[in-house]
Amino acid sequence: MSDVKKYGILLLSILILAGCKENKSKTASEATETTEEQAVKLKGEVVTYAADSLNMKGYLVWDENATGKRPGVIVVHEWWGHNDYVRQRAEMLAKLGYVALAIDMYGDGKQAAHPDDAGKFAMSVMGNIDGATARFKAALKMLQAQESVDAEKIAAIGYCFGGSVVLTMANAGLDLDAVAAFHSGVQLPIMPTSDIKAKVLVCNGAVDPFIPAETVAAYKKAMDSVQADYKYIAYENAAHSFTSKAADSLAKEFNLPLAYQQEADEKSWGELQKLLSEVF
Repeated sequence: MSDVKKYGILLLSILILAGCKENKSKTASEATETTEEQAVKLKGEVVTYAADSLNMKGYLVWDENATGKRPGVIVVHEWWGHNDYVRQRAEMLAKLGYVALAIDMYGDGKQAAHPDDAGKFAMSVMGNIDGATARFKAALKMLQAQESVDAEKIAAIGYCFGGSVVLTMANAGLDLDAVAAFHSGVQLPIMPTSDIKAKVLVCNGAVDPFIPAETVAAYKKAMDSVQADYKYIAYENAAHSFTSKAADSLAKEFNLPLAYQQEADEKSWGELQKLLSEVF
């Protein structure tokens, strides 16, 4: 073999080896970038806004590493008020890539320490639906105004009392892409109308004594009558507050028919993720 040919083969081998190294280096670099893109860095802050002559205290949370405008999701608390639980749910949504706002429907971040007070707080809101709507709209406006939020892509979810709130807002025709309610009553101040724009998900316990079967039947009939896009799920053996790990201790403390159920909690959260993926 001539020297020229040997050098030619050697040069070709070097170029191939260099190309392989470059490709490996590029792949490693791309992997690093992907890892950085996937890393979630949550930032949450307490926010205030005015509604119905009240100072409302919410909790806004998002992923600082995410770029571009993202859908926003309102989270409405149980009848206990704006507490750590509703903030945790907002943080779970932020980890999925949404900008979440856990809102305040009572004013001044008020919380109830006893079911009697919780019931009074909830009734004061649902008994004045115009006021409730004004409070919800004030929170909606704040969320839509966030720089990282796509104001045309908004959903709302709620638990117990909060579920009834978001279902009522959907029935009233508010411009929401999706609404999801968990262990929520369905006998509402505003029942389903043809004004519904949102795709609706209701996740309830099949043995929840706070949600009588006749009210479920009436709700489904009303939703069907206006050809609403909805899904109603009743989880077997699930009681009220099945998504809250605090349910068992509260049940014991106040002698209430509450119980956490991990299976129903996880399945309902999966249904929510599916819903949001469909609408966004």
